[in-house]
Parts: sequence; structure tokens; C-alpha cells
Amino acid sequence: MLDPLASALQSSASGLQAQSHRLRVVSENLANTESTGRTPGADPYMRKTISFESVLDETEGGAGVRVNGIGADDKPPRVEFDPDNPAADERGYVKLPNVNVLIEMADMREANRTYEANLQMVKQVRDMLASTIDLLRA
Repeated sequence: MLDPLASALQSSASGLQAQSHRLRVVSENLANTESTGRTPGADPYMRKTISFESVLDETEGGAGVRVNGIGADDKPPRVEFDPDNPAADERGYVKLPNVNVLIEMADMREANRTYEANLQMVKQVRDMLASTIDLLRA
């Protein structure tokens, strides 16, 4: 027999974990917005992306989500003229990461809101379990 409260809790827990991973990826991207290559003309940090997949636990009957993979964005790096930069090539151009701060902030906000929604679901399940226990005591 499937326990709907346990399934809801499992689903929310997987969502919390997935959004936690997403926030780590976004944080890493933001931390490296100005990370150039170490040698002249070297490639800079490339923005990371994360993908998810839905999963179904047939033994428990719950659905959830998990990280499918972390990849690199295929968008080319930004190039700026800065001949004084140690990472500049022979023409004076520096390759900068393909990280757009506005996109990362939007991703962070969405991940944060999704995390909060899953957390609210966990709180609701906890409250329902507590109510059930109170009913059984009476």
C-alpha cells in the first residue's frame, strides 16, 4: 500500500536536493564571472549548466527529480581588448567567461523559490502527520 504522505515527502526531498545542486552550480558560475585563463590566449572558465530528470520509485510509489548531468554552456567566451592583462593573447585580446550575471541571478532566484516551495511542502506534510497523530490519540 502506498503512503501518500511519505510519497509527498520523498518528492519534496528530491526537489530540495536538486535545487541545492542547482544553487551550487549558479554560485560557481557567479564566482567565476571574471576568471580568465592562466596563460596568454588560454580558454577562460566556461559557464556550467545543470539538467534534471524525473524519477519514479516503484517500490514507494513516489515521483521525484534528480540531477541528470552537469555540462558546459557551448556559448563562446566574451573577448575584450586588454593588452595589459596577463591572459591577453599576442594581439592584446583576453577571453572572458561566457557567464551572464543577469541570467545567473534569474536562475538563482528561480532555484531559491523552487527550494522554498519544496520546503513548504515538507512543512505541510509534517503538519498533516502531526494532525493524524493527534486524531489517533483522541
